[in-house]
Amino acid sequence: MNKGWYLAGVLIVVGLIVVIALAVFLLRNSDTGYSADDTPQGVVRNYALALQKKDFRKAYTYLQENDNKPGFQSFQETFNAENKKYERASFSFGNTSITGDSASITIIIQQNYGGPFKEFSRDEESVELLRQNGSWKIHRFPDPFWGYDWYLEEYK
Repeated sequence: MNKGWYLAGVLIVVGLIVVIALAVFLLRNSDTGYSADDTPQGVVRNYALALQKKDFRKAYTYLQENDNKPGFQSFQETFNAENKKYERASFSFGNTSITGDSASITIIIQQNYGGPFKEFSRDEESVELLRQNGSWKIHRFPDPFWGYDWYLEEYK
């Protein structure tokens, strides 16, 4: 076989691999629209997606309404701080438990801390939601998607 044909064949295969990888990447990232928020999982997903899109007004609407809810400015400042840990984190859903107007969702949070050794953690946490006026609202969400002082009376 001629070396020129061999090289052309290798280049064609490499080109096909690049095109396939690009297509998979674009298709995988195309699911960035909001889903229905009539379930606890939908609310949690939409909250995280709103944070990712920096749509802080929308994310704020998913928080539970009560006297100790952080003000919008405080909420937004939490995510505009220099240490944007939430941008280096993702999560996947585990089990969901709904009892009356309360729900608890287990999530597995993966965080990349960067650095030369790509430090990485994986923790199982829970998100707690309450149904208010027929809508699910987030009462507690683990770090890094939540402010440590939210809903605590002594920090109000």
